[in-house]
Amino acid sequence: MKTAIIFLSTILLILSSCGMKVPYTNSIRDEFALDTEDKMAKVQFFTSATIILDQEIKADNQGTTSNGTLVSSSSSQKESIIIPASTSCIFDHFGPKGELFVRFETGEGKVLKFYSKSDASKRYYFDVDWGQQGGPKIKYGDSMYKIDLLRGNPRSAILMVARKKLQKIKRKERVVRGLKV
Repeated sequence: MKTAIIFLSTILLILSSCGMKVPYTNSIRDEFALDTEDKMAKVQFFTSATIILDQEIKADNQGTTSNGTLVSSSSSQKESIIIPASTSCIFDHFGPKGELFVRFETGEGKVLKFYSKSDASKRYYFDVDWGQQGGPKIKYGDSMYKIDLLRGNPRSAILMVARKKLQKIKRKERVVRGLKV
């Protein structure tokens, strides 16, 4: 019984020491005064949903062989970049309209843009042109990628932060024995 209490106490201590992931909002930004790039660089961000970027490079060639046979060849190369839910990322820079650019890996231009919608929650959503013909596309690094809408849930992907509430209570007790004449 004693070991079970110690085990449960240890689990409770470990769970209480971890921060909860909450959506990054304008109210959190204001509460912690995260208005400069230096302050934002110290914050660990996370994604709330899986984002998958697909790229397909096709090459078609037609020609003839030495004996006059017509040859048509095609080749394709596919690459997918998968950013799972709860993947950690860091702040890269602010956009001209208050957007946040975050980085999941090193490399030139390997950033994703999140912006705050005009809804009441002011959460920062993954920003692409969802109405593009042929599906949403985004430039990531040196290449163009198509956002995979079937796998993952990129439309509802928001930025999240780990938040922990610390409450210190200093308590002092003493027993007064009283006075005698």
